[in-house]
Amino acid sequence: MERREEMKIDAAGSKKRLDRLLADAFPQLTRSYLQNLIRNGCVKVDGKPAKASLKAGEGAIVQIDFPELEELSVEPENIPLDILYEDEDLIIVNKPKGMVVHPAAGHYSGTLVNALLYHCHDSLSGINGVLRPGIVHRIDQNTTGSLIVCKNDAAHQAIADQLAVHSITRKYRAIVHGRLKEDGTVHTTIGRHPLHRKEMAVNVPNGKDAVTHYRILQTFDRFTYIECSLETGRTHQIRVHMKSIGHPILGDDVYGPARCPFKNLQGQTLHAMTIGFIHPRTQEYMEFEAPLPEYFEHLLKSLQSCV
Repeated sequence: MERREEMKIDAAGSKKRLDRLLADAFPQLTRSYLQNLIRNGCVKVDGKPAKASLKAGEGAIVQIDFPELEELSVEPENIPLDILYEDEDLIIVNKPKGMVVHPAAGHYSGTLVNALLYHCHDSLSGINGVLRPGIVHRIDQNTTGSLIVCKNDAAHQAIADQLAVHSITRKYRAIVHGRLKEDGTVHTTIGRHPLHRKEMAVNVPNGKDAVTHYRILQTFDRFTYIECSLETGRTHQIRVHMKSIGHPILGDDVYGPARCPFKNLQGQTLHAMTIGFIHPRTQEYMEFEAPLPEYFEHLLKSLQSCV
């Protein structure tokens, strides 16, 4: 059954945005989950649906209707995992190319979540719902590399908090079209494309701040091998940012040229190599590196042989 909670706003609470107020009141839940509840009309202030940015007055009554939990319909599957690290709180996985992180329309099997359910059984955080147990962040289907998976809600919340303040180290390797002349930074907003709703775009209305730093590792005749460091983690951020400066990622069939110069290349040459964070339990900084996948290594050697 649907569960209802009520709270009365005190003087201190009246100075906070509604989403921040709820995050303080329900620390076991992520802010994004609470914002979704607000967007879906599940949160009312004095009987009226409210916005996340609302600052309600002292004495106002906040009513939260938590939706009924869905029954888990995702099946465990015995899919091998490349595990870089594992303990009682989290797992660092090296995700292969072509694997979807969590079930969605058209992908209800063969996902990372299916593999995790088999490997971890019931030991995955539940904050992000039944279709995304353990998933606190994601990378695209055709992006490879390191991903943090949380085994309990406390770890999930701790990692989510670090993601929210952009304190997690995330470094990617990519090959882009064209010859970059110097290291640089792309700083724009990123939001949903106004016409192509499955794509993202820079500097659109209601876009969110996005910062990508890039460093040249090697230049070739028509391509550049780079390392990208993220300050923020917007959807398709590196792919959109590199396109915006005229250097789309090689193999990107959404943001790159219509014809890929390498016929056998499927999906973008983008690899989440390094991830670093404060461990939720030990409070120590940990950093892990996922080696470049074999296809990426072969492509680099091919390009280097032509220099």
